[in-house]
Amino acid sequence: MAYGIQWLWSFIFTVQMYLVMVIMGFFYFPWAMVHREGAYCGVRMYCKWVRWTASWMIGLKSEVRGEIPSGQLLIAGKHQSFLDIIMIVSVVRKPKFIMKSSLVWAPVLGQYALRIGCVPVNRGKRSEAIRKMLSGVQLGTSPAGQLIIYPQGTRVVPGDHKPYKIGAGLLYLETAQVCVPAATNVGLFWPRYGIYRKPGVAVVEFLPKIGQGLNKEEFMSVLERSIETGSNKLMKEAGFIGIHSNAR
Repeated sequence: MAYGIQWLWSFIFTVQMYLVMVIMGFFYFPWAMVHREGAYCGVRMYCKWVRWTASWMIGLKSEVRGEIPSGQLLIAGKHQSFLDIIMIVSVVRKPKFIMKSSLVWAPVLGQYALRIGCVPVNRGKRSEAIRKMLSGVQLGTSPAGQLIIYPQGTRVVPGDHKPYKIGAGLLYLETAQVCVPAATNVGLFWPRYGIYRKPGVAVVEFLPKIGQGLNKEEFMSVLERSIETGSNKLMKEAGFIGIHSNAR
């Protein structure tokens, strides 16, 4: 019975979450097209809405720990579900992502992505896109901000391990920016697939910065160790057993 009730509330929560995405998207759209701050405000308010409604509708509270990254830098996070994206975007001032170029044509969503400085990338042309982004920031045609990346390239089930892709190290070298690792335990409560959401406290924690000066291999080793150690600690804190890590 308890599971059924929680599933029902999870379903209601999910429906309203996507409904409000559409409503807020159209509400902020005129401001977003006139001024970039309107896009940031709309995206941030939506993420805060999701966190707030999750706290009382399904009993899933969320907590962001550590120093909130600011300025022009990389944020490299553990990716377990949509919620870790929501939590990071709800607190950083100027978030942006590397995205598939086809998403540019998605109604409303594509326009918001471009307005906040997301980098559309065609297959095999990431380096070119990054160079354009950095050049645009220097010329003032593209916004500076926090470029959010997921080094494992996909959502990872808690307790599972997927290799860290070398692309994160290349971005670190190409952008010449410091990197802030981000650990999380959100997958324990909000899974990759399905409707059911568990009550609890989901955490994203920003970890100490990784400065410039490392080579690609050194950076990847430090990054993986930092994210995996931090995420394992948060999952253990939440009562998860069966943690597996190959962090170097």
